[in-house]
Amino acid sequence: MSDPDLRGALTLAEYAPGEAAVLTDAERWPTIDAEGVTRLTHWRAHADAPRWTHATGDRLTAEQAERVRHPLSTDDWLREHLVAAKRTLRYRAMSEDATLEDFPTIARADLVDDLAAFVPLDADLSRMLHGTSSGSTGAALLIPDDVEEVARGFHLLVALAASAGATVTTDGERMAVANLVFQRQAFTYVSVISSFAHRAMARLNLHPSAWDDVDARARFLAEADPQILSGHPTSLAELLDAGLGAVLHPAVIFSGAMALSSPLRARLEAAFGCPVIDVYGLHETRPIAARTDDGPFRILDRRVHVEVLEPRRDVAVPSGSMGEIVVTAGENPLLPLVRYRTGDFGRLVRLDDGAFGIADLEGRDNTRFRAADGTLVPCVELTQQLQARGALGWSIEQGEDGRVRAAIAGGDETGIRTALQALLGMPVELHRVARLIDLGEGKPRRYRSSVPD
Repeated sequence: MSDPDLRGALTLAEYAPGEAAVLTDAERWPTIDAEGVTRLTHWRAHADAPRWTHATGDRLTAEQAERVRHPLSTDDWLREHLVAAKRTLRYRAMSEDATLEDFPTIARADLVDDLAAFVPLDADLSRMLHGTSSGSTGAALLIPDDVEEVARGFHLLVALAASAGATVTTDGERMAVANLVFQRQAFTYVSVISSFAHRAMARLNLHPSAWDDVDARARFLAEADPQILSGHPTSLAELLDAGLGAVLHPAVIFSGAMALSSPLRARLEAAFGCPVIDVYGLHETRPIAARTDDGPFRILDRRVHVEVLEPRRDVAVPSGSMGEIVVTAGENPLLPLVRYRTGDFGRLVRLDDGAFGIADLEGRDNTRFRAADGTLVPCVELTQQLQARGALGWSIEQGEDGRVRAAIAGGDETGIRTALQALLGMPVELHRVARLIDLGEGKPRRYRSSVPD
């Protein structure tokens, strides 16, 4: 931005370095030892480090650090969870013998309107962190996070990695995990994991604006060489586009927040030679399901219960049919959600081993496009064609006039144009961008349609 009058016009105060620093290091990491301090100091002051904007720690005591290494028991959890929910103002009128089906569904707007009503009256607020969730609906939300539940999330990643044949250890000085984002402004920090021998972790912004130069970014990542890379498709694609595959050797890669396309998964697997695990979840609900291939998402064996209901009624759809994903989530004791409408759509299916999974997960909108002959084409059919022809990401919109405009990152442009036109029976305005980030920062909607459904 060259105009001096506009310089800084996009700066947001919450991303200013030290804006919210209120704790000492001793408070952030009560059990940190001398080696942990040395490790933390090394990465904080590294010559090639990005501009850290925040300082944050897990705040775990020795007892908590031991507890979070193990998953919560799922024995009779749902009954206990409903009892906890009845200790909130929202459900104070529910009868003691109310079952899950007696609870009405809720949505994000309910949390935005009165979040406190969903926090148990006897909650231990001394364990509270606060996290932000921008969502995809424009309704920002502050979420009460529990220190143990947040810390346990790292060990869930380690367990999922192990289930895919990947090992994450405390040997050596490699970073344990790097959470990657790619945006002009972002929270960034370096920390240590109290429950993992105080090994380092970081939240890194890969955007060039966060670094003195791109060479510094490459040098820092090469030395850190995190065992776990976690990000969304946009930030993970940046690793490939920036040629960082040569300096990183992850044991496992986790993708979340946005849909991971099959071609991008294949590129990541080929570049890094490790499992790529796609995780479905929301900040409000925590991880719900995961997959290591392009099949259904396997619902995780944790305190999560999934229903698939009609979009506007608390009625289950026929078995195996598309509907809205509704989640009862019991991992966060400060926010015991019951029948939370995610706004995402999919099918509940039984997997070969008897477990449940979510198939045809599109996310946010179960959009259907009106073809030239008047028939409705579900967006999953477009996804199949786009992925089969190598698209890494896309955004497709149908206006009120019925015209369809599409933007794609990667893939066979001619083949995609032909497939979409054949599927919809009409010409499609197709624009190809060079990189996934060129489709937009954050969580761009992949599908929109303004025609009557």
